[in-house]
Amino acid sequence: MPLRLGLNLGYSGARIQLPIALIREAERLGYYAVWTAESYGSDAVTPLAWIGALTSTIRLGTAIMQMPARTPANTAMTAMTLDQLSGGRMLLGLGLSGPQVVEGWHGLPYGKPLVRTREYVSIVRAIFRREEPLVFEGEYYRIPYKGPDATGLGKPLKSILHGRPDLPIYLAAIGPKNVELAAEIADGWLPVFFSPRHADVFRPHLEAGFAKGKKDPAQFDIAATVPVVVGDDLEACYNQVRPFVALYVGGMGARGKNFYFDLACRLGYEEAAVKIQDAYLAGDKGAAMAAVPTALIDDIALVGPRPRIAERLELWRQSPVTTLNITTFDLETVRLMAELVL
Repeated sequence: MPLRLGLNLGYSGARIQLPIALIREAERLGYYAVWTAESYGSDAVTPLAWIGALTSTIRLGTAIMQMPARTPANTAMTAMTLDQLSGGRMLLGLGLSGPQVVEGWHGLPYGKPLVRTREYVSIVRAIFRREEPLVFEGEYYRIPYKGPDATGLGKPLKSILHGRPDLPIYLAAIGPKNVELAAEIADGWLPVFFSPRHADVFRPHLEAGFAKGKKDPAQFDIAATVPVVVGDDLEACYNQVRPFVALYVGGMGARGKNFYFDLACRLGYEEAAVKIQDAYLAGDKGAAMAAVPTALIDDIALVGPRPRIAERLELWRQSPVTTLNITTFDLETVRLMAELVL
């Protein structure tokens, strides 16, 4: 599969502003998809619907919709609705998020992520297929509900809306077992902090998942999020990525339960990851950013002058990544990446 380009918009800060001109230019240039996100502020779906109404060909992806935020049926309804309204452009990206958000924001137990994810995706796919009324009996989801407080009036239902049976489902995954599960049950994987230089860190888990799911790896979309900063001052470019790395490695999770910290360690940056996390959790974000190695930034991002980015793109072309979801809000960077990749 030739390398494709996506545009990852992330989630909002205090106010949400969509770069519509940037998105339309990406669409004109042939970008494959635009992706939105959610954390504990703006949601991923509303901006995507807005974008869908103002575009016509670019695919619309969630990276990600948080599974604990919605029942599987609600997610399926939302995806089918947006897919039909957009003419079949929806890419459903799902993820469990982390314990701090699941329990601290959604007020639900984090539980067993692998079990919950498998059940969730099974239900969503069953709704998409519409082969029979929905019945599911699992550890987390029981449909129709039959608990001690049930009315007894629940009945198996089948979606009124005829959704696309093969609507693509992507999973965000970082840990080895979660990556394996994504390769087994999903149509694509949404990795953050993917390093083409260290692709072997992920390869055994992907291969194990493909074997379990009995699927062709060539049909599986690895859609990696990659920060891109273009500029002649390399150090200034590095400094634009450092806050992102420091936030995720240092503060996106508690000590001992931070998946991004664990991944940085698996990529060979354990000493730096400890320094970043110690500083971040102590409230010294400046020291956390200063502790981010340039080598780590080069592993997961594309930074520097145009010739340097063009040269380092070869690592991504030789990797298993099939869609490069760039993060940038600079119009010229969107154009440059289209010129170099498309």
